[in-house]
Amino acid sequence: MNFAYFDWINHHAEVRPDRTALIDLATQRRLTYRALDDRVDRLASHLATLGVGRGDRVAVLAANITETLEVQFACFRLGAIFVPLNIRLTVHELAFILGDATPRVLTHDQDSAVMAHELQTKCTIAHLLAFGAPYEAALANSPRLGAAEAVTLDDVSTIMYTSGTTGKPKGAMITHGMTFINAVNLGIPAFVSQRTVFLCVLPLFHTGGLNCYTNPVLHAGGTVILMRAFDPGAALKIIGDPAIGLTHFFGVPSIYQFMCQHPAFAETDLSRLQLAGVGGAPMPVPLLRIWQDRGCALVQGYGMTETSPAVLILDSDDAARKAGSAGKPVLHADLKIVGVDGEPVNPGDMGELWVKGPNITPGYWNRPDANRTSFTDGWLHTGDAARVDDEGFYYIVDRTKDMYISGGENVYPAEVEDVLYQLPEVAEAAVIGAPDPQWGETGVAIIAIKNGHDLPETKLLAHCRERLARFKCPQRVVFVEALPRNATGKVHKPTLRERFLARESADA
Repeated sequence: MNFAYFDWINHHAEVRPDRTALIDLATQRRLTYRALDDRVDRLASHLATLGVGRGDRVAVLAANITETLEVQFACFRLGAIFVPLNIRLTVHELAFILGDATPRVLTHDQDSAVMAHELQTKCTIAHLLAFGAPYEAALANSPRLGAAEAVTLDDVSTIMYTSGTTGKPKGAMITHGMTFINAVNLGIPAFVSQRTVFLCVLPLFHTGGLNCYTNPVLHAGGTVILMRAFDPGAALKIIGDPAIGLTHFFGVPSIYQFMCQHPAFAETDLSRLQLAGVGGAPMPVPLLRIWQDRGCALVQGYGMTETSPAVLILDSDDAARKAGSAGKPVLHADLKIVGVDGEPVNPGDMGELWVKGPNITPGYWNRPDANRTSFTDGWLHTGDAARVDDEGFYYIVDRTKDMYISGGENVYPAEVEDVLYQLPEVAEAAVIGAPDPQWGETGVAIIAIKNGHDLPETKLLAHCRERLARFKCPQRVVFVEALPRNATGKVHKPTLRERFLARESADA
């Protein structure tokens, strides 16, 4: 695709200038499309004075605030690249990402100020821009940008970092075309329009928060309400408030679980919700039934950061009949399930899901090694095992990689194991995901200690909490004499799962 990217915010500022674009629940700030367009333009002008131009990176370290989206669209106008950062990560983890992305500017909220200054020193970042008074002053003192940079749908607009199976995050390059195609792929089946009012509770540094459905709603000219951090009672109040008129919601399974366990769930009027989407992890069928019994059929789906993210969507009409399925392919994507030889398997057989189309990343930033192993003739290897039934519904059966999902967050055991091996007492370490009724899955660390050493569990967990985001830290530790290995000497995780997860089931 080589035609010019069109500026959504500027378009809506001209066509529907007084329509509300963004609402920040924490501050009650409301921005019309006219106001948002003006702020985006002035921010782009200010960033340009800091030397930001085509291809330069601008990072954001912040909770869900309207300024994050202003940075995104300002980058788009400059032809720069937006890099959202996970605020749950430690300085050590973020330093690797920033060392890889090398942004010219790091923007941040007040809660992340100390971390931002430390990262600036560690990563030699030219400029910091703090949201609040410094940011507002920068906008007030900047003229409008004037002519925006001419970019195409093939140009990279965003780098989103995902944990890697080798223990180091990879920066998935997201193009303007991918973001546009996702607005189509998700927007049509989700009935997104200029009348959509969407509550965003997932973090904007994740593709789930940014693209399910925040960007599609802004593409359509609707309204996005931002919640700083998810609160089940507050979310239910907004869903049931007729004055707000909420039409769309999206969350990971644990969010729906927290809401249905809240005392206000039984009395909340869900009838105005046109669509409630769920993704990020497998949705337990009993939890689906609870929401269905309240007249709210959750729309399930499947996707990845590398796929914009939408790949599969299960329509609400099929939600009960096909519970457990991730649905059928979105409009603009091609799918196939292949065996170890890369050839398609028969319907009903399990294989690895491959995806191809305009929604697929062109590759990983600075990672030619990952690009060589992740693609075959344009097909992205998802690393997920899947099957398709005789009606064309896809089921994500298992993961061909060791990654597990905790509260909607991808956790790669290799990264956690690398931290565990930093302890001098550890001889062997392995991490597996165990079913958890609250978070979907949590980590179990299986540890063999060196002879003559002692390692209290409290010390091990404290070491992890210091170096890893909370969702990556193991919730349980098992000490063993040695880990099972296969003939090539690799730790055999199927044996670990069989041994320790089966034991948990028996104990339950």
